[in-house]
Amino acid sequence: MENTSQASDAEMYKVDAVNGNSTGTLKIVFDTSPGKIEVSSSDRIEERRKRICDVKRGRWVFDESYPLYTNASCPFIDEGFNCEANGRLDKGYMKWRWQPQDCDIPRFNATKMLELIEGKRLVFVGDSINRNQWESMLCLLMGAIKDPKRVYETHGRRITKEKGNYSFKFVDFKCTIEYYVTHFLVHESKARVGKKRVQTLRIDTMDRGSSRWKGADILVFNTAHWWSHYKTRAGINYYQERDRVHPTLDVSMAFRRALITWASWVDKYINPRKTQVFFRSSAPSHFRFCPCTTTSKVLMIFLSYHQLTNFSDRGGQWNAGGNCKEASRPNNQTSIDYPEKNVIAEEVIRQMKTPVTFLNITTLSDYRVDGHPSVYGRKYERGYTSRVQDCSHWCLPGVPDTWNELLYFHLLLGRRGSSAE
Repeated sequence: MENTSQASDAEMYKVDAVNGNSTGTLKIVFDTSPGKIEVSSSDRIEERRKRICDVKRGRWVFDESYPLYTNASCPFIDEGFNCEANGRLDKGYMKWRWQPQDCDIPRFNATKMLELIEGKRLVFVGDSINRNQWESMLCLLMGAIKDPKRVYETHGRRITKEKGNYSFKFVDFKCTIEYYVTHFLVHESKARVGKKRVQTLRIDTMDRGSSRWKGADILVFNTAHWWSHYKTRAGINYYQERDRVHPTLDVSMAFRRALITWASWVDKYINPRKTQVFFRSSAPSHFRFCPCTTTSKVLMIFLSYHQLTNFSDRGGQWNAGGNCKEASRPNNQTSIDYPEKNVIAEEVIRQMKTPVTFLNITTLSDYRVDGHPSVYGRKYERGYTSRVQDCSHWCLPGVPDTWNELLYFHLLLGRRGSSAE
């Protein structure tokens, strides 16, 4: 019996063209001559999968039309990311554009982005790397604003490292760009272990600020950076579930349980008909080597062997002599294996009821050792001799602008997808 279904391809099939995540109906029907052929959804998905563009694969190309803003045109760059104001003389790190291998992504258009989010809340939730991306978004959007006074922080706050919650109102577009700090997405707490009261991480309970995230139209989450610190990697009397503080718990297991807690919260409190949810992948650090004393090297070898820190991966940390100052251009060759935290995040997301887009920026960012503040994370002061370098955060303008171009690309795709449906 002939099936007379006239459903369009857009109605029968959705594809996330950036990440290759696909969903389809049980059966897809399309016309051929002389009759109609039924093709299984999995076959059609595989055919589409071969044609989509993977924006994770590509290279950095020098582009004189970049950056899309300057530190002079954006008043929202805090000192830690304002490398040019802190004395960095080379400008090349601002002028690299990400070019995917098999397609082009649209150049960020501030006016179109503001039109996309008109009357909405765009909310970034996470650690200081997400604050890096949030400040980048503010700066990118200011390119479409004629009167800077029409943009203001709703509580009158100035951006500093000491404050963790901000909401900037773009009056003419009736939208807010918000940031809420949380290192782990779950609750940092305290509990009694023996006679001592110690800091713990409640991997079964959401961060106390999570109520502020509800009702957002676009949510961009991240957590990764703080999971590499000593206490989290060691996992000794630190991870807590209900009243129990685990004597020891592997950091990967703790990370997974924390993300399951986050995923359950999203599935319970976020309405997918209203809110688009993104989870940004981990951004790499680039501490290249450590000119340490013999004692320090022995200590680092011990810690690395017991997986209490990642010194062996990068040769150092911010407080142990690691540096990234020598880099002046992208290397277009990755130096890391795909992080386990990304694998875990993707596995958890696949089990969720709520659609979540995994914004994968890890590999393209790993090429950009030159993009970190290094010694330019603070203003030069005479007599200041510290060798501490910031090889985790990113200069602005810089690499986080590309993360936001990919976010913009996703939002454009989402709008086209919803209009097709």
